[in-house]
Amino acid sequence: MKASLGVLGIAIGIGGSAIGIVLLLRGIIRHDAVSLRSGRACVFVVLAGALLAVVAMEWALLSHDFSIKYVAENNARSTPTLFTITGLWAALEGSILLWALILAGYLSFTAHRFRARMSDPMVGWALTIGLIVAFFFFLFMAVAANPFELVKGTAPLDGRGPNPLLQNHPLMAFHPPMLYLGYVGFTIPFSFAMAALITGRFGEGWLADTRRTTLVAWGFLTAGIILGAWWSYEVLGWGGYWGWDPVENASLLPWLTATAFIHSVMVQERRAMLRVWNLSLVIATFALTILGTFLTRSGIITSVHAFSQSTIGPWLLTFLFIVMASGIGLIAWRADRLHTPGRIDSPVSREAAFLANNLLFAGLAFVVLLGTVFPLLAEAVRGSTLSVGAPYFDRMTTPLGLLLLFLMAIAPALPWRATSGEVLQNRLIVPAYVGAVAMLVTLAAWTRDWSTVIGFGLAAFSLSAIVRETFVAVRARRRADAVGWGRGLANTVGGNPRRYGGLAVHSGVVVIAVALAASGSFGSKREVRLNVGERATVDGYTVRYLGSHATKTDQKNSVSADLAISRGGDNLGTYAPAISTYRNANQGIGTPSVRTGALEDVYLTLVRSPDQRGRVTVGVSIQAMTLWIWIGGVMMALGTIVALAPRVRRRVIRSTPPDNSNGDGDGPDDGGSSNDAAIANGAAGRAERLAEQPVGAELP
Repeated sequence: MKASLGVLGIAIGIGGSAIGIVLLLRGIIRHDAVSLRSGRACVFVVLAGALLAVVAMEWALLSHDFSIKYVAENNARSTPTLFTITGLWAALEGSILLWALILAGYLSFTAHRFRARMSDPMVGWALTIGLIVAFFFFLFMAVAANPFELVKGTAPLDGRGPNPLLQNHPLMAFHPPMLYLGYVGFTIPFSFAMAALITGRFGEGWLADTRRTTLVAWGFLTAGIILGAWWSYEVLGWGGYWGWDPVENASLLPWLTATAFIHSVMVQERRAMLRVWNLSLVIATFALTILGTFLTRSGIITSVHAFSQSTIGPWLLTFLFIVMASGIGLIAWRADRLHTPGRIDSPVSREAAFLANNLLFAGLAFVVLLGTVFPLLAEAVRGSTLSVGAPYFDRMTTPLGLLLLFLMAIAPALPWRATSGEVLQNRLIVPAYVGAVAMLVTLAAWTRDWSTVIGFGLAAFSLSAIVRETFVAVRARRRADAVGWGRGLANTVGGNPRRYGGLAVHSGVVVIAVALAASGSFGSKREVRLNVGERATVDGYTVRYLGSHATKTDQKNSVSADLAISRGGDNLGTYAPAISTYRNANQGIGTPSVRTGALEDVYLTLVRSPDQRGRVTVGVSIQAMTLWIWIGGVMMALGTIVALAPRVRRRVIRSTPPDNSNGDGDGPDDGGSSNDAAIANGAAGRAERLAEQPVGAELP
């Protein structure tokens, strides 16, 4: 029954998306409002089908229905309830099912949000393209990756259970869904970008329609990447959080292009520039999500994150080719109409800095893509196996990352169009001094590694520039309330959450950059052999072996070593790294134990279980500032939430306009957006001038 319900849900998804595509196309071509409304209703039918299939799968998992092949291979009676639920995305077929549900949810939200604009061809085409994507994934499940396939012959009494690495940490409940919410969310801006090209309305309207969805998807993908790094740190036992694994890179690639888009979209909104570039970035971001799906789920790569070998590769590659060919073809078709009158007036301007920022993000994406895909291409063409490891990525990405830190500091301080040397000096002289002092202190007190010294200096430069921008924005807001502006005129002056959210996100990025530089330059690592009662000292920390203990559950058998950590005579607690053996695994799985500190972590792993004499081998790693990676991730998440908040508008009476002719950025609109310009009768000229005042780091 559960399998039948699941298959019915997939069939409803296929039928609803197919009928919706036909009805929407008919409505667009014939200008038929009834067909358009009916096509919109089909989106919710697709959501109902996806929900039915997911509920059927979760029911099968929780009830241990081993007649379904997916349940038998990824569930067991001994699997804890949490990991039974997360079994939905523990393997290929279930993850595609979750993908389809999230896609149906995004499409339903879009259909509801634009319900009053169904007569708009832009909305009709966007929903049509979204349903085409949904149709592919539902058909994909029905033909190539059916999660409800039945076991041939007699159903087993018990299943194999999930991969051991996927059932030993609660982060499995959050990390994959966050990634999928990010991956799938980029379908909406892709659909609107394609709709803009089809309808010939590729101005700034589609950007406004997709701004929030793009930022939501970017925020989820950011959270998913950070949670994935945390999972790797807490579970895999190698002491790191990012190993340039191909599947890690697959999630980073669309994040890089989406981040570039979020920055360059402001240039198009303010100056009507970079239309082709923005359309290309959106299409590339969606294409990279499909590429990431192919890398993760086709079995073409060997990775702790990847799923097993499967036959779905040709499906995903074909779909990827269709996406890229359609996007490039539409851009080429509309090339003569995509030219914009706007241009960069000065290399020292906000738009020039954003363009440089975009080129660096594109360069990073190319470096990561080349290092990820080149070994696969070499193996396919030459039959030889190549390995591109962390040294390549570290060497190639470090200079680009440092340049991005530099641009992140100066870009918010630059006004649009052009600026004078005096204004630039006033805004950046203090941050520059702070950065120089930080570099000297780092060089004198800690390390002479050039990348770390420059990284710390640029981080201090960026943070002090962000503090200055925040101070200027708060002061400008207060002056806007206290000083008259436009005698006898009522003007709308509101808060700018996009600005403050952007500053918070940038602060989080800087904090993560500092943590990455510190963890790569400081710390130490040793393996020690200890008998009961013996101790070893590593980088000032004393580790004493107290003994071992074994635990046995239906899920696993574990051996743990009790280790007391102290420093300078202070007891820091007892920690217990372990090695566990799961029912469906022949090899023991290590579980590290971490003592987290503000500046350093003590990372303990049990390398070898107690021998006959009771002696153990323990890995002791001192990790610098790892905690700040997670803190920086939280700051980025909070900044994204702030940027999504609605703008607060207040109506105030102004008496006299502010004198901001010197361009010092202290006027009421300094740091705001063009939407904050005063709008009143007879004030058009003043509004235009205010619109050109410099703004802070915004997230569109």
